[in-house]
Amino acid sequence: MQVAAIAAGSDALVQVTKPLLMPALAIAVVLARLGRRFTFAEGLLLTAIALSWLGDLALMVPGDLWFVVGLGSFLLAHIAYLVLFIRIARWGRPRVWAVVYLVWFVVFLAVLIPGLGSLIVPVVLYGLVLGAMATAATRVSGVVAAGAAVFVVSDTILAVSRFLPAVVIPGHDVLTMLTYCLGQGIIAAGVLAATGGDRTVSAPDESSARAL
Repeated sequence: MQVAAIAAGSDALVQVTKPLLMPALAIAVVLARLGRRFTFAEGLLLTAIALSWLGDLALMVPGDLWFVVGLGSFLLAHIAYLVLFIRIARWGRPRVWAVVYLVWFVVFLAVLIPGLGSLIVPVVLYGLVLGAMATAATRVSGVVAAGAAVFVVSDTILAVSRFLPAVVIPGHDVLTMLTYCLGQGIIAAGVLAATGGDRTVSAPDESSARAL
């Protein structure tokens, strides 16, 4: 609905539907846990979703101040995801292909820094945490890694569109929201599966459950 509203250029519908996205995802997570023990991992997942919701609300308000507030909310959301992924997968080396996020971060800075102005510190910090979150996701599962990668794509499109106005990305608003929704949903599904909260997958063995 949100993506369709953006594509249709219906600002009124966008304003109504955007605040409902993350609450709907949170409800889906809670429903997926009905009848099962609610774990700390799912609590972290809901925390990340709630912080993302606050970020959504802040970014709906025009102005650099609210952009920074939204950025801060999403920064905290990514930290929650980072802690969650480490808790699930434990410490260990990320997948070899995760080096792509190091390359992404370097290119991200090289391209954006000239246009950041006074926002250089919060944006650089945000990019660092986002890359770390996506890297940690590679240790959890292919599904979670895919969701994190899509999230990185979403934030990259948003950053380029905001700070490099000379670069025109066709349908950037639709692409940003589509990848954002997909990324959040895929991460949530992957985390539920990894923690045994998804009824469509087999529950982990007892030793794995205790390790979580």
